[in-house]
Amino acid sequence: MTFFHGASLPDPDKLFNAGFGGNVWRAIDFFEGDKINERALKNLVRAAVDYNQRKLKKKAPAGPRAKVRKSKRT
Repeated sequence: MTFFHGASLPDPDKLFNAGFGGNVWRAIDFFEGDKINERALKNLVRAAVDYNQRKLKKKAPAGPRAKVRKSKRT
């Protein structure tokens, strides 16, 4: 399971076990028979969703004064 912005996420339960070579992404490799800490995984996924929502809000146009591009139809 790969988290594109995993390096920006808190991981207090040390779930990330792969992807440490890059500056951005982190991953969790699961293998057959692994015991999964469901609480920690849910918290990590929630943190990723929150991070992505904050990132989207920063990219969103600022209020009603933002320019809206209209397409030309011929």
